[in-house]
Amino acid sequence: MELSKAGQSLTADVMELVQEDLRRVDAEIRVQSAASVDAITTIGRYLHASGGKRLRPTLLLLAARLAGDGGESAIRLAVVVEMIHTATLVHDDVIDVAQTRRGRPSTNVLWGNHTSVLAGDWLYMQAFQMALQERNFRVLDVLIGLTQKMVEGELLQLERLGTLEVTEADCMDLMDRKTASLFSACARLGVMVGGGDEELEAKLSEYAWNLGMAFQLVDDVLDFTAHETVLGKPVGSDLREGKVTLPLIYALQRATARERAQVEVILCDGNYERVPFEAVLDLVRACGGVERAMERAGAFTSCARKLISEFPDSPVQRALYALPDLVTGRDH
Repeated sequence: MELSKAGQSLTADVMELVQEDLRRVDAEIRVQSAASVDAITTIGRYLHASGGKRLRPTLLLLAARLAGDGGESAIRLAVVVEMIHTATLVHDDVIDVAQTRRGRPSTNVLWGNHTSVLAGDWLYMQAFQMALQERNFRVLDVLIGLTQKMVEGELLQLERLGTLEVTEADCMDLMDRKTASLFSACARLGVMVGGGDEELEAKLSEYAWNLGMAFQLVDDVLDFTAHETVLGKPVGSDLREGKVTLPLIYALQRATARERAQVEVILCDGNYERVPFEAVLDLVRACGGVERAMERAGAFTSCARKLISEFPDSPVQRALYALPDLVTGRDH
């Protein structure tokens, strides 16, 4: 996803602090993606070459720096969280019958569902194999709890597909389970290996959770408002896949019966042939769905900034303070 010019400047400032560490993370991901089965190696290399924002490793590395350093353990766990994130994307694409990911054909399109699911499983296990090297039960406890929560989120989302009977609370719960929990875990792991205490871990965990909630809210808005070249997948994918997200929920609260019926047609058909996507976009904009969702995202980023502003000024503190602006500054 593209950033505004201000966002690009912030990105440069943040990434400068962890640039060398991220290079090492990327190199290690390539090594760890190699398997004795060629298909897994090929898929792993394909996913790695697809890029990504590396926001989660960056968050972990910055948390480790704020706590102390973290050294090799921080690099290793940054690889772990990115591999877990990648595994979830592979599984999500299979479940969603996605066609593209990050502007390229998704793995399920190129290799099929069966191979993709197994490749995602392998990535999960490889990530945990790396985490075991820490010989730290607290690290494993965080990762296991995180993975269970993310799987539960996916199952809950499946239960709610294709229905308008999704509440704001339902959406918030899914955002917590599928996105914010991973952000929070990144901060916790960074503090652990950086040598921070429980108070620091709790505070940075809360900061990262708010950051993750804002990130997902902006993603949900971008699914309506971004261009496909920016989004890396077709716009309107969520609704086409039967997912009712917060911008649409807010819009439906002010929609007419006819407008609600149009959305139900899309959910039933799984496409925009009878009701064009532009009609839904007009509805979401006109009924304030985009505006209200971005206001909620702004509230989460404000909370994150307030938490991090309580720390003494330093380059790392300033980088963490800037991250919320990167989240909400993506073009939409």
